[in-house]
Amino acid sequence: MIKLQNITKSYMIDSNSYTALKSINLEIKKGEFVAIIGQSGSGKSTLMNIIGCLDTPTSGKYFINDKDIIGLSGDELASLRREYFGFIFQKYNLISSINSLQNVALPSLYGGVNKNDREKMALELLDDLGLKDKANQIPNKLSGGQQQRVSIARALINGAEVILADEPTGALDSKSGKMVMEILSNLHKLGHTIVIVTHDLNIANHANRVIEIKDGKILSDTIKNDEKFILDKKPQLKKMSLNYTLNLFIESFLMSINSIFSHKFRSLLTMLGIIIAIASVICVVALGEGSQEKILSSIKAVGTNTITIYPGKNFGDLMARNIKTLSVDDSRILGNELYLDYSTPNIATSGIVTYKNLNLNASLRGGGKDSLKVDKIELESGRNFTKDDIFRSNSVVIIDHNAKKQLFKNENPIGKIIFFNKIPAKIIGVAKKDDFSNSDNIKIYAPFSFVISKITGNRHINSITVKVKDEADAQIAEKNLVELLTKKHGRKDFFTRNSDTIKKTAQSTLATMNLLILSIAAISLLVGGIGVMNIMLVSVKERTKEIGIKIAIGATTSNIKCQFLIEAIILCLIGGILGLCLAYALGCAFNFSNSDFDMKFRIFPALISLMVSSIVGVIFGYIPAKNASKLNPIDALLQE
Repeated sequence: MIKLQNITKSYMIDSNSYTALKSINLEIKKGEFVAIIGQSGSGKSTLMNIIGCLDTPTSGKYFINDKDIIGLSGDELASLRREYFGFIFQKYNLISSINSLQNVALPSLYGGVNKNDREKMALELLDDLGLKDKANQIPNKLSGGQQQRVSIARALINGAEVILADEPTGALDSKSGKMVMEILSNLHKLGHTIVIVTHDLNIANHANRVIEIKDGKILSDTIKNDEKFILDKKPQLKKMSLNYTLNLFIESFLMSINSIFSHKFRSLLTMLGIIIAIASVICVVALGEGSQEKILSSIKAVGTNTITIYPGKNFGDLMARNIKTLSVDDSRILGNELYLDYSTPNIATSGIVTYKNLNLNASLRGGGKDSLKVDKIELESGRNFTKDDIFRSNSVVIIDHNAKKQLFKNENPIGKIIFFNKIPAKIIGVAKKDDFSNSDNIKIYAPFSFVISKITGNRHINSITVKVKDEADAQIAEKNLVELLTKKHGRKDFFTRNSDTIKKTAQSTLATMNLLILSIAAISLLVGGIGVMNIMLVSVKERTKEIGIKIAIGATTSNIKCQFLIEAIILCLIGGILGLCLAYALGCAFNFSNSDFDMKFRIFPALISLMVSSIVGVIFGYIPAKNASKLNPIDALLQE
């Protein structure tokens, strides 16, 4: 059944070579009860680890049922351990974060057995060993004898032909030790091949064959009797077929959740980097969205899809004041163009506004009936200018919110008469407060004909504003009106300001700002991801023994890698969700305390952040997961 030929095992200790086994030749037949005895350091545990495929020899050959297993891959050895061997360890080697039932059922999980079947079998085994009432207890709530019986049940769950027990009574009191040996004797009678390692001759006397080892060599091999029991039939559990991968994924997911909540503080530290990174990303994006909306609203407030025509070459042109070619007639001609909604002349002046005994500085702007619409000014009360007001040069005005507040504190201004530079005018409307202006200056709006004929006496205007139709291209419209006015004036003595150009410039600037935001986001997530990787590497180190146990009972490299990857992804996802919650909380606090503009949260960045946090979990969880899956089982089991 088991055949070892010239097995040698050497170690490097502090640059010195140490040989634990020296040319061991050994055969173990099916149904035997073998005890391997020897002093500490004799090599007996090393021999058992090689028999159980937990360790590999430096040289020699090893056959199981005439099959040479030297050179098998890690996953093939895992399958062999899972299906063929059952391990009983001196220190029990139970996983502390799961209960007895789950510990017993774990090997069959890696064997692809569905949950109901494996838990049913595990419960039956615990019942046979008198531990049915302890099925839901975690290991540290059990006595040493109870933990060892759980370990025995785990060794039997997959119907192991060979039970390997390393000092099975070494950590137990005499009563518990006697019970464990009775269980092993009964298992032998049921047909299991039993191999125990012990230094206690009383324990060895339970065996039919005693092999003494000393200094890495077999000193004696004594057969007390040749009584053998053959396992008639290996228990067959119903295995998953098509659903195996899904089943294993679900169980790995549940184990990952359990591990996360079993180490809450460590998990929180792992998530902290992602929480801060996601919160930073969402807050920065929300600030960018809010500021972008405010900037575009400000542009909209001064007129969208409009073109304003000024005299001169450009802003700051000292000669512009001497150019008097812009006229009301120019505005009228432009107003007839099919690609424009309307055209309004603009004329501005300043002076003293008087009401009763109050005299205040004010600015007066004259325009057409659409001038308020161009500036996105809405009325709080009263009416707008009409064509008749323009045609008749009616002495009517609309005052702004500041004028109303300072001149008409406790009365309705509509219908009242005010004087601008001693010229009377009737108030027909009050403009709403401008949310984008913090100025206390008083502004008064009037028909341009009134301003020209009764205030300034100047037939020339300061500028012309036209509104381009929504379906028309603002750039082409600008080109056409420039050609028209140039032809009319005989030369180009004016310049234009296209609000569409301003909007595009602002959007280009905002695009640059968004790129900066994305860069900050990427750096934040990178830092968070490195934090996850660091903590996961620490987690692998901390849980080395747990990993060793899982590998020893049959977990493949992909099983271990999958669990740690899932754990990293879950941590990043939970961190992402908590980061979103933190960001929204900070956003609410900001919006509550800030009246200038609001942080604007969108669903899309939140979804992208969660997706990215999952990708971060995969990328930065892969290295720790890979490291965990490559651990040598015997080295991992020796970790404390």
